[in-house]
Amino acid sequence: MTPDQQFARWIKFAMLGFAGVFAYFLLADIEMPLTPQAMATRTVTRITPQVSGKIVEVAVSNNQTVKRGDLLFALDSEPFRLAVEQAQLALDQAIQDNRQLDASLDAAKADLSASLTDLAQKERDAHRLETLFGKKLVSAQQRDQANSAWQTARANLMASQARLDQIRVNRGLAGADNLRLRQARNKLAQAELNLAYSQVTAPQDGIVTNMQLKQGSFAAAGSPLLALVSDKVDLIADFREKSLRNVTAGARALIAFDGKPGQIFQAKVSSLDAGVSAGQFDANGLLASPVESDRWVRDAQRLRLHLTLDQMPQGLPTGARATVQLLPDNALTALFARGQIRLLSLLHYIY
Repeated sequence: MTPDQQFARWIKFAMLGFAGVFAYFLLADIEMPLTPQAMATRTVTRITPQVSGKIVEVAVSNNQTVKRGDLLFALDSEPFRLAVEQAQLALDQAIQDNRQLDASLDAAKADLSASLTDLAQKERDAHRLETLFGKKLVSAQQRDQANSAWQTARANLMASQARLDQIRVNRGLAGADNLRLRQARNKLAQAELNLAYSQVTAPQDGIVTNMQLKQGSFAAAGSPLLALVSDKVDLIADFREKSLRNVTAGARALIAFDGKPGQIFQAKVSSLDAGVSAGQFDANGLLASPVESDRWVRDAQRLRLHLTLDQMPQGLPTGARATVQLLPDNALTALFARGQIRLLSLLHYIY
């Protein structure tokens, strides 16, 4: 065989090999979807104080594991304790004011009763003198004085009634529904809540990270001071949308983490995101902005899957990169899928 014939044979083998590899990748992309665009994520809670104050105690250290309710840091509680005491004094004052109003209410009722009695007496006197005046037994002046006393008693009765109504309005409802007491109790509850907020506790189980708190520094309400990483892992994987046409929740998958070369972990699909940011548009009042591209073949859109690991690997940090292989139902293609994810996990020893 001449060198030219050998070269032509190698060219044919190369072309056949290229065609075989190309056909395999086409089949694998359709039947055995795989993506290196995967990552382990954890919920990160930014710990923010609800009130402002000086930090007097830091109860945790960086990368410490905490349980829900554990103390993270404490603010100076003295200003909040004084506020609680002030609110309690205001409540006691409201109770005392209500008692004074109750006494004033009783006095006003007694005054109204006296005014009613006086009005009845003045009315009888006026009628009696009117009768006597008709018989020429009293003077017109005496009759007029009796009528004036009657009108004065009537005015006094109206004034007593007005004072009683005013005191009733100021007193408000009796018992726990009294507005003055409700306002005082609300301020007391707010002060007690602020006092409780001076002790900042962990809202969930997790690991404290990126902590730079120092005792004596000032904490401003609403400003994050440390991060709490949840111990629950959510694995996300981005696949080309055509690769997910037959994937549903519960589908099995294999995962190889970059930080754990040679190891394969079992998982299942938990959910598929409803969309991506490219499909979200703001109602900003502007005209549409069509995408301009001179490419004949556009980039494939990727959609996000969420997966749940059957067994959580130890020491898996948030942001850990991974490769995800979806397992097909067909036994033969599933065998190839296991082979290629196994090969990739071994390659993680190199890169």
